[in-house]
Amino acid sequence: MAKHAEEVERDQALSRTIALVNDKGGVGKTTLAVNLAGQLAGAGFSCLLVDLNRQANVARDLGYRDSDSDDHGRNLFDAITGRDALRPIPGVRAGLDVAAGGTELDDLVAWMVTRMGRDGPKTNLALGNALAPLAPNYDFVVIDSPPEATFLVDLCLYAARWILIPTRSDGAGLDGMANVAKRFTVAQQYNTGLSLLGAVLFGTGVRSTSIHDEVRGQIEAAFGGQSPLFAAFIRFSEKTAQDGRRLGRLAHELEEDLADQPSWWEELRDGKRAGPRISATAASVAGDYRNLALEVLTVLRAAEEVEPTDAGNEEGVS
Repeated sequence: MAKHAEEVERDQALSRTIALVNDKGGVGKTTLAVNLAGQLAGAGFSCLLVDLNRQANVARDLGYRDSDSDDHGRNLFDAITGRDALRPIPGVRAGLDVAAGGTELDDLVAWMVTRMGRDGPKTNLALGNALAPLAPNYDFVVIDSPPEATFLVDLCLYAARWILIPTRSDGAGLDGMANVAKRFTVAQQYNTGLSLLGAVLFGTGVRSTSIHDEVRGQIEAAFGGQSPLFAAFIRFSEKTAQDGRRLGRLAHELEEDLADQPSWWEELRDGKRAGPRISATAASVAGDYRNLALEVLTVLRAAEEVEPTDAGNEEGVS
């Protein structure tokens, strides 16, 4: 069936929108979203990061929580509900703007339930409609979805061109991924361009190859024969995760801080021990995120060569 011109225009505007989705919490969605967006921005791409989570850990990870620019999701709520245009926080990092989340999103599910009675599934298009006017200004839009919030996950699925599924190797993370697979199929009826970019293992062991193979098989079962498990994965490093959230720094920024950090014996000699040291694993974790960003760009480049997009660079990802 041919699409209306406005639908085509909306699809083109959102053609580089990536939603990180898993129905289970604690699988690394927010950490992956902020670090992927940060890596892309650091590589020279302009990015909009959308925080659809009331916990607003994006704000903590990027260091703007409770600042003057943090509206705790008020503008994002108003944009989704059609009361205002979306106005992201500009320049949270060079090349990276953020649509802030927070407790002001608490009433969003109630709004959606009410609208569902009138508009049905088309209500799920509201986030995409809010993003479409701004999305062409960016090379990428990255959406951090909340856990265990079916209505809000649907908003992401109806807005995105691509979904990236973070998962841990435990049963709960994989069950959450399977739940997304079911909703993914329904969303494709209204968002026909929606595609699976891949799944990425988060917080895994570097040498856990047999576990990685097992996860690949479960992804294949959930998505009907597809097995798009990224070769890149994010290793487990609790200390680096704590450092990032404590300092409001991304993994590659911690890597830079680590390089400037004096050795422990220099601190001891000079009597200048100021506080907790940055973990040496920050460099390895930053490398994992670089590998993931490169793989995302490679997959997108291949997809755009098959099906060219008018959004962003006309020749595809570069």
